[in-house]
Amino acid sequence: MASIFSRIVSGEIPSHKIAENEEFLAFLDAFPIAKGHTLVIPKKEVDYIFDLDNDTYTRLFLFAKSIVPALEKTVPCLRIGVSVIGLEVPHTHIHLLPLNSMSDADFSKKIKMSQEELADLAQAIRNNL
Repeated sequence: MASIFSRIVSGEIPSHKIAENEEFLAFLDAFPIAKGHTLVIPKKEVDYIFDLDNDTYTRLFLFAKSIVPALEKTVPCLRIGVSVIGLEVPHTHIHLLPLNSMSDADFSKKIKMSQEELADLAQAIRNNL
């Protein structure tokens, strides 16, 4: 069965896309822990990040890095944190997290954003790419 992220890649489930190319997709987390919380995934479904071949692994992180300047311009923060947990969805993904303190990286606390707020934020980030 396809992961929720594969269903987003195929367009079956809508998302607030930030950037994409033939291999990777970045989109806002639907249940963010911080404003601007972005997920970066390979379009090819691979469950465990360390099962990616070395070239894909490197390109995934370089793609994620390319999103950071736009996030920093859009969401005031001290820095963008990176987290790879790998337990929530069986599809490799990187969390890009705008952070002002360590408590901003608490995955047990979600913030509420409407679909309209997410859409506006995604557009603002894309405008800064």
